[in-house]
Amino acid sequence: MTAPRPTLLYIDDDAGLARLVERGLTRAGFRVVHAADGQRGLERLQQGGIDVVALDQSMPGLDGLETLDRILATPHAPPVVFVTASQDSKIAVTALKAGAADYLVKDVQGDFIPLLQVAADGAIRRARIQKARDDAEAEVHASRDRYAALAAEREVLLREVNHRVGNSLQIIASLLHLQASSSTQDDVKAALTNAMGRVAAVAQVHRRLYTSHDLKSVLLNQYLDALLEDLRRSAEGNRMSRLTLEAEQIEIDPDRAVAIGIIVNELVMNAIKYAYPDGAGPIHVDLRALGSDVILSISDDGVGLNAKTDPRSTGMGQRIVTAMAGKLEASVERDPAHAGTRIVLRFDRIPAPATNPEKTAAG
Repeated sequence: MTAPRPTLLYIDDDAGLARLVERGLTRAGFRVVHAADGQRGLERLQQGGIDVVALDQSMPGLDGLETLDRILATPHAPPVVFVTASQDSKIAVTALKAGAADYLVKDVQGDFIPLLQVAADGAIRRARIQKARDDAEAEVHASRDRYAALAAEREVLLREVNHRVGNSLQIIASLLHLQASSSTQDDVKAALTNAMGRVAAVAQVHRRLYTSHDLKSVLLNQYLDALLEDLRRSAEGNRMSRLTLEAEQIEIDPDRAVAIGIIVNELVMNAIKYAYPDGAGPIHVDLRALGSDVILSISDDGVGLNAKTDPRSTGMGQRIVTAMAGKLEASVERDPAHAGTRIVLRFDRIPAPATNPEKTAAG
């Protein structure tokens, strides 16, 4: 397919020279349109279809520099090759600074026409390259804006989902609390209270997510502080009045935060039930970073190894702690040097990447 001939608008009050330009550039593959002065050149430019302008400096009415300013002020202005008979380089510098694509000196015999052809071809080529670059940059910006809009929409939706899930879990925890309060059977009351604590531990993660600017991580110190406050509010009497927390600021992903919250809930509730048979005592939760590891401990000053086994215990709490520790890939140890009971969990702050079973089998 043959490319269309480029159209050059030649603005010059010298009609004879304009005819020479038209003949010379037509043979070179251009279509030439002539305008006798700057104003007529601007009017022709408004009609469209101009690929490049050759503009003379000395004309009646608007001179070349004034016409150049008005051309470049129009939307999607074509490149302009500035033409003058003057040998004064100041005009060339002024024109180029004003935005001309190129500059050349003309002569009355038309010997400059081959140079004009080269300048016009070069100006058109550079203009096309610049347009392609501008279009590409505009597309990049548009794509970035679309991505940002989609990301913002996704964040709003995730925040709304977390808000609704958190509310639903909070309602469930409240219902369990009401049921436990109304129950007359101690074992039923204990089971419902334990279930309520587990649900509240999960609900706290969602509450943290929808009130946070970061939906990808949870601050463990803030999360555990709120979780323990929930446990204090749900406890009867003063059995949790000496429940304390000391925690460093550690960020972790929401899934692992849920596992940590459930473990803390189980171990705290276990300490409340068994550590102090004669009443309440201190229970302490401690969270520390040690290199790339996280150390979490729950301790009491109660009866420790001397505790008698409660015949009502189902072992559910221990099974839950073991399952959640497996999810964290955490080690769980009992501190033998502690007078009461101290359970220590140690796990990586950043989980190990999941392996691909198919790739492992193939390898």
